[in-house]
Amino acid sequence: MSSHAEHHSGHHGAGHHGAGHHDHGHGDDGHAHGTLGSYVIGFVLSVILTVIPFWLVMDGTILDKNMTAMAIMALAAVQVVVHMIFFLHMNGRAEGGWTMLSLIFTLIVVVIMLAGSLWVMYHLNTNMMPIHDPSQLP
Repeated sequence: MSSHAEHHSGHHGAGHHGAGHHDHGHGDDGHAHGTLGSYVIGFVLSVILTVIPFWLVMDGTILDKNMTAMAIMALAAVQVVVHMIFFLHMNGRAEGGWTMLSLIFTLIVVVIMLAGSLWVMYHLNTNMMPIHDPSQLP
């Protein structure tokens, strides 16, 4: 029995010696980690980029509704970039550049889909709406 006890304790010690709790590699695993300062900067920028569109709409600073909509969309695009940089830690170095390449591909697909959808809806509205002026009927 004493041989069994020595074997068991030796096996237990050898199995966990060198693979302790602190050998997980929490510090440097190759991924970007944000600091408190970068999170605060990202948060402040996000708040500013959220408040500006509300101010534009509520104050009526830009009288043209189309220009207001364009300004809001531009600020939304900037806010998406802020989130990707400060919270998702996306940059050209992450995962060997594949993250950025997949982002570019996704953006191209989304732009094509949105532009195509808006183009189709505009032309459907233009070409399919009933004529309200009876004098223009054939």
